[in-house]
Amino acid sequence: MSNLRNKVAVVTGAGSGIGRATARVLAERGAAVVVADINAEAADKAAVELRGDGLRAVAVTADVSDEQQIRQMTDTAVDTFGGLDILHNNAALLTPDVLARDLRITDIDGDLFARVLRVNVLGYTLAAKHAIPHMLARGGGVVVNTSSVAGLQAEIVRPMYGTSKAAILGLTRNIATQYGKQGIRAVGIAPGTILTPALSDNLTPEQQRAMTRHTLTPRMGTPEDIAFLVAFLVSDEAGYITGTTITVDGGFTAHFPTYSEDLTAIGE
Repeated sequence: MSNLRNKVAVVTGAGSGIGRATARVLAERGAAVVVADINAEAADKAAVELRGDGLRAVAVTADVSDEQQIRQMTDTAVDTFGGLDILHNNAALLTPDVLARDLRITDIDGDLFARVLRVNVLGYTLAAKHAIPHMLARGGGVVVNTSSVAGLQAEIVRPMYGTSKAAILGLTRNIATQYGKQGIRAVGIAPGTILTPALSDNLTPEQQRAMTRHTLTPRMGTPEDIAFLVAFLVSDEAGYITGTTITVDGGFTAHFPTYSEDLTAIGE
């Protein structure tokens, strides 16, 4: 188990799902964690739970489309815990109203697309902008960016989301290239379908079975699957990993499109 004692982390989108699980795993492994989320109540609840378990955490309300709030978020890490070593860019614009309008290229609303990019891409960029100077002051650090398999392959819908997640691949490489010699690593992660509480509530059992059918593991992913990977990537054990994006999808993108039909054909 990686040792993150004396490390300070900021996790965005940490009020729920992957971010919340990551904040907990980092804290359990010794890091002091800034739990950042646009939902103040969710951030507060997550931080209170961590402190209740004897872990170090503070909540920050942060809309990552607002640079001033991003600056306050990173400053809180330094002011509260003395520095900043880890940034997990994880927040994303995935509200039902946005997803309902993210259907066809010919129907895209330019203003809405700009909003998606401002959160999903510019928000990550600005968080890195304000985190990296603090990391350099400590001799180095790690930026982990949550992309998606939707940034590697296209769906029949969600072109705005998929395009924004594809941009994260390039951002990760650029951070790693520009600051690697100064001790900054940057790694992307591309989750597949992860059964967060929000997703579970919106998928029927039949839909979950269909998705599981296309994975190579006997189950779908959990937020903890991503959290454990992040904890490894920000640890010293992963010190030679940078400038790349790691897919965590249960093998969903590893096989031919006919995989499910092939299983049926052989009676499985």
